[in-house]
Amino acid sequence: MVTNSWLEQVKEEIVDPERPIIDPHHHLWSDKEEASDYQIEQFWSDMTEGHNVVGTVFVECSTNYRNVGPKPLWPVGETEYVVTQANKSHDRSTASGAPILGIVSHADLKLGDAVVEVLEAHREASAGLLRGIRHSVAYYPYPPAVERYTGRIRHLLLDEQFRKGFAQLASAGLSFDAWLTHEQIPELTDIARAFPNTTIICDHFGGPMGIGEYAGKQLEIFPQWQHDIAELATCENVVAKLGGLAMPINGWGWDQRATPATSDEIVAAHSAYYLHTIDCFGPDRCMFESNFPVDRLSVSYNVLWNAFKKMAGAFSAEEQHAMFMGNAQRIYSLQA
Repeated sequence: MVTNSWLEQVKEEIVDPERPIIDPHHHLWSDKEEASDYQIEQFWSDMTEGHNVVGTVFVECSTNYRNVGPKPLWPVGETEYVVTQANKSHDRSTASGAPILGIVSHADLKLGDAVVEVLEAHREASAGLLRGIRHSVAYYPYPPAVERYTGRIRHLLLDEQFRKGFAQLASAGLSFDAWLTHEQIPELTDIARAFPNTTIICDHFGGPMGIGEYAGKQLEIFPQWQHDIAELATCENVVAKLGGLAMPINGWGWDQRATPATSDEIVAAHSAYYLHTIDCFGPDRCMFESNFPVDRLSVSYNVLWNAFKKMAGAFSAEEQHAMFMGNAQRIYSLQA
């Protein structure tokens, strides 16, 4: 993980500092071999003297799994871990930052109907915070940087057994967070049409890739990405998270520089993605997300949210409130 001194090279005055924000997508971990611990205290430190973040949603990242008992239940250990972090965040005597208001956990949907036991175990462990499930389907056609991405099924969203598991989400009152790559967006559209009663949250703009065979080809793949996002947006059960483009896998190279990105650089490079997505989905189906600490490899938390606010500046006050807070409250049924 990058150092604070590297990030602190770029400091900016906070844009619209009073605006309330719910950050609907971040991670925490304490057991990853490839990265230093990133727990609630570190997350709060990144928010220090910055934006008015009033609540957050944790999204699964394969941390603190159990290593005993039935293997399908191992991911419940992550929910148990996050509840301990959430309890810290709600302790008014010690908390110094935004509370965790919801959890998106992982369950292996390839279990089919049997995934119900896992969903129930997550709910029991979540202290009332469980809101959704994410089973990443992102398929990388070349050796990925992180080993846990290997061995994935290329067209998992079309897999019959996966869909049997997916079918259990709506009756459980759970949404599905979709992490995929841009090649798979049409498959997400297909499953969204097959399950119109399941709320699907498209993470990170559908994952436009910028490494491997796609290195330096952002402009080349952009028109097809535009078309596929527009088609996905015709599914009324799908909403979009606006963020995650600063990840190294998107290929912008800020993680390789001597200095991190500025908000103006992010606006210049990414505004076309943000504005197209908002245009397709509408402000009432979009929510800004930090994807921290992964995007921390390229930009600081405060600078990132400055970029979001600059890109949202042309929208009405009501539309901005929806994208920065209201939609996250409604879609994830949060109490902030």
